[in-house]
This record gives sequence, C-alpha cells and structure tokens, in this order.
Amino acid sequence: MRPFERFRGVVMPLDRANVDTDAIIPKQFLKSIHRTGFGPNLFDEWRYLDHGEPGQDCANRPLNPDFVLNDPRYANAEILLTRRNFGCGSSREHAPWALADHGFRVLLAPSFADIFHQNAIKNGLLPIVLDEAVIDSLFARAGGEQPLQIDVDLEAQQLRPSVGEPIAFPIDAFHRHCLINGLDDIGLTLQHAPEIAAYEQRRREQAPWLFASAVSA
Repeated sequence: MRPFERFRGVVMPLDRANVDTDAIIPKQFLKSIHRTGFGPNLFDEWRYLDHGEPGQDCANRPLNPDFVLNDPRYANAEILLTRRNFGCGSSREHAPWALADHGFRVLLAPSFADIFHQNAIKNGLLPIVLDEAVIDSLFARAGGEQPLQIDVDLEAQQLRPSVGEPIAFPIDAFHRHCLINGLDDIGLTLQHAPEIAAYEQRRREQAPWLFASAVSA
C-alpha cells in the first residue's frame, strides 16, 4: 500500500445517502479477486445506460449524462463528497478497490458503514467523517461552474478548501499511522519479521518433529 501523502484534489459531489456497496460495484464484478481493473465499473448501474458484465469493454458503452461521474468537471476528481451511511450493505472489499482504481483517495461523508470504513483504510483510502453542516457547505461549493479543490493534509489532520476556511478532521491515531506509512495488515505483520523468524527457529529447536518431512510409506 502506498503511503498517503499530502495532495490537492478536485471534489466530486455525489449527493446521495445510503449508497451501498452493490451500487459502488455491482455483484457481477465480484468474480475477480485482483485489486485492480474495477475502476471502469465503479457505480456501473448509475454510470452507464446499459447492463455491464465482467470483461466488457467500457470504452464504447453509452454513458448516463445525468450521473455526476460523467460530468467533465469531475473527470480527474480524487475526493468523493457524499452523504450519510456511505458503503452500507455487504462487506465486499471490491468497493474500496473500485474507488481506488478509479482514482479516488479521500472520501468525505457524515458517516460510513463500519466494515466499509475499515476496508477503505486497509486499501489506502482516507474516509473522513465531518458534521452534516460542514458537508452541506462543501456541497454548496462543489457544484459550481469551477469545481472545488481541497488540499488534504493527513499529518496535520486538516482540509484546506480553495474556497472557505480550513477544516480540522478527526481520525484514529493508529489509522493515521498506517495510512501515512503505507501499512496494510501484511505490512504491519512484516514489521515483526525478525521476531517471527526467531520464534520459528525456537520452535524448530524445541519441537523438531513438527518440521520433519513426511516419509512416504
């Protein structure tokens, strides 16, 4: 997982509450267990006018002109602004995979579903919980002719919009540490590689029969 660095990105306003994981990445795309390749199918049923299937070339599919993701103003958006309970529904890890593969790095909402929140952080996304009033004010600014940009400073725990005052945000200290240092569960485990190797060596010495090769009959 790449370390989370300070950046300035465009905000895409998705003005919907209770967006579930099946809307983020529909069930037919869950056949793949690779973390990449889901970006073109993010919000597939809202984004396109036809039905999508795995392996389909999305380049020539008919786009829904009324869906915000297809608005040219937000073509390179890296910050998703949305409403309460984002990521509800099933616990599929494909949802943060699709968001990250599309290019989103930060999610702003009044609340997130618990499992989705954990999955997002473990895949390098920064989900930020803000008060409803703050979210409302960001929506008011993000839908203008010129898209809203925000400087995201995780180390300082602060958002600095191109229009308006800086916004402080809370985050668990452990989650902040993991994101800044690019540590997912495997990365955290590998930090203890010397201790793990030492333990394995002790076990080999204390119980060598556990490590003996099986003898064919």
